[in-house]
Amino acid sequence: MKLEVEIEGRLRIVELAPATSSGQYHVTLDGQPLEIEARMLRPGVLSIIIDGRSHRVVLEDDAPAINGNDHALYLDGRRFPYRIEDPRSLKTRRAHAGGADGPKVIKASMPGRVVRVLVERGQAVEANQGVVVIEAMKMQNELKSPKAGTVTEMRVVPGDTVTVGDVLAVID
Repeated sequence: MKLEVEIEGRLRIVELAPATSSGQYHVTLDGQPLEIEARMLRPGVLSIIIDGRSHRVVLEDDAPAINGNDHALYLDGRRFPYRIEDPRSLKTRRAHAGGADGPKVIKASMPGRVVRVLVERGQAVEANQGVVVIEAMKMQNELKSPKAGTVTEMRVVPGDTVTVGDVLAVID
């Protein structure tokens, strides 16, 4: 499972996969591997071991919610607000696109290689018009403009390697 987790205003990419042992997980945080063991002590309280270090995590029951997405947890007594979004979710993509006002960025939704740039800086584009094509895992994915406007920035060229969250273009 791949998630975008915003912690204290910083977007982190977390990938989770259960290991062979119960409670063990293979985790990558921004591409860096971690070995994690997690045990539920009681509802809302976890004991986790990350790379051999033990931590206590308490989930905040009454965290203030903004749009139902914001939460908080305590890790070793320190409070961390966070928001979790599934990058595959249509609701998440629509929320990121927002309204038609102001500049909108087109970000890489997966790591890969830019194979084609379909527009140029200064070019007018329509909503849902293809802007960049990225190849990932032998499949080509066309990223489209979130709104009608003008390409004010094109930050990639064919052959560039991109990671999740890299800004590829800006449409205003």
